[in-house]
Amino acid sequence: MKVDLVQLKSLMRALRRYDLTELELQQGSSRIVLRRGARGASADAAGGPGAAEPAFPIQTGDRQSSSGLSAPPGAPGSNSAATAPAAPAPDPLLVTVTSPLVGTFYRASAPGARPFVEVGATVRPGTVLCIIEAMKLMNEIECEHEGTVAEVLVENGRPVEFGQPLLRVRRGG
Repeated sequence: MKVDLVQLKSLMRALRRYDLTELELQQGSSRIVLRRGARGASADAAGGPGAAEPAFPIQTGDRQSSSGLSAPPGAPGSNSAATAPAAPAPDPLLVTVTSPLVGTFYRASAPGARPFVEVGATVRPGTVLCIIEAMKLMNEIECEHEGTVAEVLVENGRPVEFGQPLLRVRRGG
């Protein structure tokens, strides 16, 4: 089956734009199935606070010790609200761009070339943020929001998984 890369990218954008977890396209005997993120039925069935979190959450310092034991409330080092400051609320303007496929992350079009974007760069819908190489195809990952690049989360040349956070963009003009 010959895959039209433009059509494939359009389908991947539709998955993200409409917050779909799966999209199936069948033409004759050929079939394409696209799946994304950890937002499927299993995450929803779990309920709980972590159901909408990305597939690869970043570990923060507010976790309990690796022993699994917690200190009594009010004791030094305990995670109680009385002694530890509350975690900052997530920034509603910060959007995480995730990998739509498994591959290798590249910040630039070629070795030695300037990166597509740097932290602090102004971006708008359609701006190329990075490339994910998969099966010798270079897939440009485009921004879907207007804003500023706040953070690059993956090192150049590193493998990435489907749904893995790549960059963060702060929405706004």
